[in-house]
Amino acid sequence: MESLWLNRVSLPERESLSGEHKADVAVIGGGMAGILTAYFLKQRGRKPVVLEAARIGSGQTGRTTAKITAQHGLIYHRLLRAFGEEKAAQYARANQRAVKCYQELVNTLSIDCDFEECASYLYALEDPQPVELEAQTAQKLGIPSELLGVTELPFPVKTALRFSGQAQFDPIKFLAAVSKDLVVYEHTPVLEIKGNRLTIPGGIVTANQVVMATHFPFVNAPGYYFMRMHQERSYVLALENAPKLHGMYYCAEEGGYSFRSAGEYLLLGGAGHRTGENKEGGCYADLRSAAKRFYPDSREAFAWSAQDCMPADGVPLIGRFSSETPELYVATGFQKWGMTSSMVSAMILSDLLEGKEPEDAKIFSPQRFNLAASGAALLEDGLQAVKGLGKTLFHFPADAAEDLPAGHGGIVELSGKKLGVYKDDQGQIFAVQARCPHLGCELSWNPDEKSWDCPCHGSRFDYQGNLLDNPAQENLHHQ
Repeated sequence: MESLWLNRVSLPERESLSGEHKADVAVIGGGMAGILTAYFLKQRGRKPVVLEAARIGSGQTGRTTAKITAQHGLIYHRLLRAFGEEKAAQYARANQRAVKCYQELVNTLSIDCDFEECASYLYALEDPQPVELEAQTAQKLGIPSELLGVTELPFPVKTALRFSGQAQFDPIKFLAAVSKDLVVYEHTPVLEIKGNRLTIPGGIVTANQVVMATHFPFVNAPGYYFMRMHQERSYVLALENAPKLHGMYYCAEEGGYSFRSAGEYLLLGGAGHRTGENKEGGCYADLRSAAKRFYPDSREAFAWSAQDCMPADGVPLIGRFSSETPELYVATGFQKWGMTSSMVSAMILSDLLEGKEPEDAKIFSPQRFNLAASGAALLEDGLQAVKGLGKTLFHFPADAAEDLPAGHGGIVELSGKKLGVYKDDQGQIFAVQARCPHLGCELSWNPDEKSWDCPCHGSRFDYQGNLLDNPAQENLHHQ
């Protein structure tokens, strides 16, 4: 399903690249993080080249709810306990600067992208204490904020924490303006990285420095990012004929909803789950039910979903990819806050590539390891990987393909093989391999998206086996 942003803006096509080429800096990924990094490098006199596997902004940037905010859920109290006050303050300062930098770019370049300064709210429906602790921590870290008891939401809240001076915008309109004068090659996936040599279809790009801004890194070792993150999906409706909100809202409690206005639309988000764990479906139905309760006169105009990388310790990984790859840099693990994290990444990486030690970068370093912050999540992610691999070896499907109802998918036995099968409404069968080509975990059917999702590391494929989301790099084999 196409998002509101991708529906109303058509970006000009860029040519693809083949043959042998040399580059100053190769930026892999044409989303917000990659484009902003290339933009800042060009401003400093460098000559970056962006290599995008599909189209500019076609990944998670085109699926975001596009909130530009330093308020990232219940994060600052957790950071204070796990990392200490100085590093928690680094995170806060970096994200507050990111908000201001967006505003400066919009003003300097006169970008028409529906940029609107507004407040961001973190609200609680049941227990106010976590939000109150977050408010105390925000005050300690110098973040302008205040607690309120009443909001403009269509239901009462226990409390809401207001961050002033935040913003929202149309990310694709912004990306179109910032990328206009950059050298970008579309439909040019990077298949392999060896040192400073990048393999692309029909060619090689040799670069002095390389930035991997591909959402989830596709290089497994060194770095081992697949062991340090998992992925989650969330869903969005764009509603017509709903009241305009003057702020952006995010629920502090599991199962809550997010809200923001976007011109004549109201964006209602939520119904999230770990990628690969949506066997029963119903995520869009959940949002549609909520829309009827909150805004009974509204109409659905768009519906889409997004995917987020969730690092074990709750902090993005931005900087040198590993100690063994001095010229390779990475930006990943943005959680559900990709717009501010993209700007933070671009500011940090453009400094690092110039040999500068950026201010407030230490908390984001990929070389960090904080057991207190990461331990529980690392254990959970490890168990999920073992479970996914174990299903491949020991789970035998009970059903045959003919037993599947029309319009459904599942892991079944077909011609004596264990396969992923989808049967469309006309009864036609689409069979693909049941294992993810990334590391071999058994895939799971997502009925909301009609996709095959990997519960281990979040790769996704459509029902015909075409790759939708990395870290996998190849399509599923047809059977």
